[in-house]
Amino acid sequence: MKGIFVIMDGLGDLPHKQLDNKTPLEAANTPNMDFFATRGEMGYVYPVRYNFIPESDEAIVSLFGNDLIDSTRGQLEARGAGLEPKRGDLALRVNFATIDSLSKGNIKDRRVGRTLTTSEAQELAKAINEITLPCDFEFVATVQHRGALLLKGGFSDNILGNDKTYVAGKSEEPDKVVTCRPFDEEDNSQYTCAVLNEFLRKTFEVLDVHPVNLRRREKGLLPANYLLVRGAGIEKPKLKQYKNWISVNYMPLEIGFSKVCGMKNYSFSYPKLKGLDSYKNLHEGLKKACKFIIKIIKKYHKTADYMYVHIKETDLPGHDNKPLEKKQMLEYIDKTFFNFLRKFAPQNKIQLLVTGDHSTPCKLKNHSADPVPVLWYNLGVPKEKHFNEEEAKKGSLGRVLGKDLLKKVGFSK
Repeated sequence: MKGIFVIMDGLGDLPHKQLDNKTPLEAANTPNMDFFATRGEMGYVYPVRYNFIPESDEAIVSLFGNDLIDSTRGQLEARGAGLEPKRGDLALRVNFATIDSLSKGNIKDRRVGRTLTTSEAQELAKAINEITLPCDFEFVATVQHRGALLLKGGFSDNILGNDKTYVAGKSEEPDKVVTCRPFDEEDNSQYTCAVLNEFLRKTFEVLDVHPVNLRRREKGLLPANYLLVRGAGIEKPKLKQYKNWISVNYMPLEIGFSKVCGMKNYSFSYPKLKGLDSYKNLHEGLKKACKFIIKIIKKYHKTADYMYVHIKETDLPGHDNKPLEKKQMLEYIDKTFFNFLRKFAPQNKIQLLVTGDHSTPCKLKNHSADPVPVLWYNLGVPKEKHFNEEEAKKGSLGRVLGKDLLKKVGFSK
């Protein structure tokens, strides 16, 4: 194996008062990442372009050298969730969410308070799939509040979904339900939005009175009574092929991306969320992920040229303003995964490329346009010291745009 590309989701951050005005990466004790930093080069990457706030799919697509127009989130999510879209089928990424009512349209929580258990999501998904529409469709609940939707037939993807996060700045109230709407006046776009809005209305009517949500209300929990959809796509993404790569990914988006890129992806069943502690579930998932990644590297390092690894959990504390949790996760990844790499990579002459798909500053609780630190371990002479945002900006790699990153470090020649 020549190189391993590690993406820690939402890695970049900003100074936080809970960490004495340090970022989680600056505050974290990461001796093994620092080991590689001293024997490589650092820099900072704008995953898509300067002053652009990327979503995860946009960042990954760009970091692997593609243009954003070549892909849609819905298509990647659907394929990663095990659905098989045909040309013209409309694929969308979905969130279970909470609203007060369709008439008032106030969004209470985009993720049901992160307390929707796996069994609850699957039970609700079963009820959703029994809804009658003028077309066939499939809905799959994936991990925690996430899901994927496929409307089967000849649809248009020139539409805007109803997810309030992705209509902000378009004269919408950010915490209000909005309807899906077409970007053009074509009959098919109008029809697509009509079907999708009917689906969302019927879904609310079914979910709001579902026994799962009646029980959740009795317990004082938010009901999962609404769906937010985004990333409409009807065409298989046209992405650069990386057939000499393998990947370890366990979330639908990254699994779908790896498949479309021609990588052989290895995955595992993510731990089910059984109680109310979503962070306990995330730590279980992170532990399982690090162990599994190490297993795959040991097994395939002699046969694969490159490897793509995506660690999801580090993004969630940013969205929830939990800098201590993010610091703890980074330290765990360093103590386990990077500790293994410290012993394994040098003796096998494996280069490492480490960065994030975007910044998710805890105090902003969302993605930002801030650059992400990048570390390239190239078995070089010691130069740098601590892998973090500030030191990376001083590094010899300098400023890099996401689309140029792999080429700059010589991966996948």
